[in-house]
Amino acid sequence: MSVQSNYRTAESVSPKHPDKIADQISDAILDAHLREDPLARVAVDVAGGHGKVFVTGEVTSRAIGVDVAAIVKRLAGDVELIEHIAAQSPEIAAGVDTGGAGDQGIMIGYATSETAEFLPLEVVLARRLNQFLFARWPYDGKTQVTLDGDEIIHVVASFQHAPQPALIEQIHNWLRSDELVRVGQITPTIHANPAGDWEIGGFDADAGLTGRKLAVDNYGPRIPVGGGAFSGKDPSKVDRSAAYMARKIAIDYLNARQAKEVFVRLAYAIGVAEPMEVTVIVDGIAEQGVGYDVTPNGIIDSLDLRRPIYEQTARYGHFGQGFDWEK
Repeated sequence: MSVQSNYRTAESVSPKHPDKIADQISDAILDAHLREDPLARVAVDVAGGHGKVFVTGEVTSRAIGVDVAAIVKRLAGDVELIEHIAAQSPEIAAGVDTGGAGDQGIMIGYATSETAEFLPLEVVLARRLNQFLFARWPYDGKTQVTLDGDEIIHVVASFQHAPQPALIEQIHNWLRSDELVRVGQITPTIHANPAGDWEIGGFDADAGLTGRKLAVDNYGPRIPVGGGAFSGKDPSKVDRSAAYMARKIAIDYLNARQAKEVFVRLAYAIGVAEPMEVTVIVDGIAEQGVGYDVTPNGIIDSLDLRRPIYEQTARYGHFGQGFDWEK
């Protein structure tokens, strides 16, 4: 079988997808704590589905007005809530209190000049199609775009409450209207609700889990994923804060060097402030990254990450949407 080396595919999921509902609940709980206590330590995970939502994790916070039940109801509707949250381990806290990283890990930053969002074209197109369809059908949904070079050859879209003829029509409308769309001589194949029209979605159809959409949250399937999930974690967790800083460094280097593509790797040890690695790869050539304070506290201060800004990041990805770590 021959390999189609110019093919590249990415997907996007709507904010009503069960995994994204879980992400948003986790980040909404984080935001609620940060509003009252910017130094709160939060690591909240959510599993939901079929009328139940389980909220678990670790929280050490001075906040007293956090209404988890109200947050869950706002984002998931009338479901049974099972809540089990404990304080952060004192052994982990001891390492973080001195300015060390909250865990070990490798975080990846990436930027490319091929789109204004500094993201791979297939990622931007899949997201734009999803947002276009979500504006018409604000329900559970997924999109997928396959490119050959920079031309769209396949489109896949499944959306709750979207009759197939209307869904196909809206996909054609998007193909005609989005300025990034490139179509060659062959009309793209369209798979609209390929398993049939569907009315049951979200937590009523499937279970959802915080952090399960890592490729969607990051840079798509072509770019390595380093650390763990972002949602529900306060910025002392380098899984989140260092990933944001790596993205900033990648964009800065891309602009300064007028490069085509930049990768950044940041690596940490739990309880240690200084990173194990700061590597920047500019158009394939690796060098040591310099000029940034990439300790956990340095990142938090430079990006002002102790604010309640996170629920919005859990909707359509953490990059390419003009957040502060991309300016």
